[in-house]
Amino acid sequence: MSKSITQDMAYRQFLMKYAEKYGVSRASRKYNKSRSYIYFWKARWDGTAASLACQFRRPHSHPNQHTEAELKLIRDMRRRNPNLSMVELWHRLRLRGYTRRPESLFRVMRKLGLFPQAEKKQCYKPKPYQQMTYPGQRVQVDVKVVPRSCIADPELRLYQYTAIDEFTRLRFLAACPEQSTFSSADFLKRLFKWYARRGIRVECVQTDNGFEFINRFSNSRRDMPTLFEKTAQELGVCHKLIRTYTPRHDGKVERSHREDQKRFYSCHCFYSPDDFSKQLAVHNRRSNNFPMRPLAWLSPNEFAVQYV
Repeated sequence: MSKSITQDMAYRQFLMKYAEKYGVSRASRKYNKSRSYIYFWKARWDGTAASLACQFRRPHSHPNQHTEAELKLIRDMRRRNPNLSMVELWHRLRLRGYTRRPESLFRVMRKLGLFPQAEKKQCYKPKPYQQMTYPGQRVQVDVKVVPRSCIADPELRLYQYTAIDEFTRLRFLAACPEQSTFSSADFLKRLFKWYARRGIRVECVQTDNGFEFINRFSNSRRDMPTLFEKTAQELGVCHKLIRTYTPRHDGKVERSHREDQKRFYSCHCFYSPDDFSKQLAVHNRRSNNFPMRPLAWLSPNEFAVQYV
């Protein structure tokens, strides 16, 4: 019983007690209720609040409801034809004298529980997250489309390639004029050298299933390796793919993109690819020197120095 109904019952009980003590007319004036209203509830009241609850007002029967013969016809027809659709079942019932509309048949079948139960899908149980133990063990790579509101030229398209080391949170950002497998392969070479200059050997890169990384969902080039995959093989870097339509598996790089939107793209404007590249380099240095809670409030640069 909901809270509002309980309050109504308590209110009526106070009204009944007052009417019993001072009379119906005085209770009507005090509580601003009609005498017929008080007599109605007084006839139900037996001294308890439960007797003053609103009763179910739905009628028990209806003159146009399905007859027992019609219900038996529906049950028998459904039992003999369990795989028929509702419209086909309604058509066969009409041939046997059923005169109701399909909407009425649907309502009564739902009330009788004659629809097959939907198969319960197995819940996806994610695997326990594998924590990285040293720098370069796995680097998440993703692409962010630069918002058009930040670009002065409406015809210009810019993209931010992002690589973040899962252990140290050290990020490498690069500006690209296109989102393609060529740009992805070039970015992989650059991030490999960038981390190597800081004493980190990249062993594995993790990406989503986009066409700039693999041809997994291509109709004509599904078995053809992309330039990104060839470059990873040449560099001796393992390429790991996340589960499809599960961006949370790339959570670190996705979260970093959200921070980029808040701290960088919401307050900057770019006039050319060179201008975007220069501003992005400044933002990259700033983000790598920003303290982070997962690193015990050390910056990625300060944290990486301890393990390199």
